[in-house]
Parts: sequence; structure tokens; C-alpha cells
Amino acid sequence: MTKVYAEQFVPLRIAVLTVSDSRTEATDTSGQLLVEKLHAAGHRLAEKLILQDDLYRIRAQVAVWAASDDVQVVIITGGTGFTGRDSTPQAVAPLFDVTVEGFGELFRQISHRDIGSSTVQSRALAGLSNGTLIFCVPGSTNACRTAWDGIIAEQLDATHRPCNFVAQLKQVQGADCGTREASS
Repeated sequence: MTKVYAEQFVPLRIAVLTVSDSRTEATDTSGQLLVEKLHAAGHRLAEKLILQDDLYRIRAQVAVWAASDDVQVVIITGGTGFTGRDSTPQAVAPLFDVTVEGFGELFRQISHRDIGSSTVQSRALAGLSNGTLIFCVPGSTNACRTAWDGIIAEQLDATHRPCNFVAQLKQVQGADCGTREASS
């Protein structure tokens, strides 16, 4: 079977969720950075919210987005540490149909250059839920920059080779990953 690659960029509809007990729209530098990055890349902001770090509110909001035809990607910043209030991974992981096993490992590998062994305290993760790709990254602005620049931007670009996630998303047709040999 011949795989078909997208020859053009496909703009995606992305929701950004900041999980924080203290940030407001005026102080949410991480969420704002992600909005700026997705716009600069040619994607569309579906919605941006700030929610307190509450497991059930986070899960409910992400479930609404995963069920919506208006959202193809969700990027969550915050709530991925080890404090008693950090609940993003527990909130989101049960929604995954498929976990992107390598995302957390790659994020920690890339961030090791900046923060050293403290990167082991990040519980960054990603997965697919109902054709919606969900990324959970730490709440610091630098961590969001690291995740976007080092992983997310390429994986949301339909022209990235040898593979990207665009073909796996709901309402995207005509783009698919081939084998590594086929991309040569």
C-alpha cells in the first residue's frame, strides 16, 4: 500500500488550557506563549481557558474538547509536577485511547539541557482521545517553549517527515505517514 503525504501545511484547530490556582489572563505567560506559537505556525486557536488545578474540572473540559468537532489538538500547560495540587496527568490519562509513549521521554531528554536532573520531576505526557491529540506540559514558560519548539511544532506540521500526527486527527484527510524507507 502506498502512503500519501501531505504536500501542504494543514492548519489545525488548537485549544490551550492553563492549569493554575494563581494565574490570570494578565499573568498567564505560558498559555500566551503557546497561543503566539500556534498562530505563528499557521494554526487556529479554538479556545483558551484557565482552570484551577482540579482533577474533575480538567477532565471534564478536555473531554468536551475531545468530543467537539471544533478542536483537533489540546495543549495543557501546568499541573504536571509532584505537588499535592498537580493533577493534570491523573485527569487526562483516563481519556486517552492511545498514549504517545515517547512524548514524555523526549520532553525530559530535551529539557535536561536546560534544567538538568530536575527534569525527572516533569510528568509531561501526550495521547490521542477521539481523534484529538492532547499534550500535557509543565507550567513554566520555558517548558512550554521547549515542548513547542522541540516536539509539538513538527508533530503538528503535515509536511514534517518521516512522520507527524496530523493524519491521526479527526477531520484530516489525505495525509498519512509512510515507512522510513518510503520517505527517503
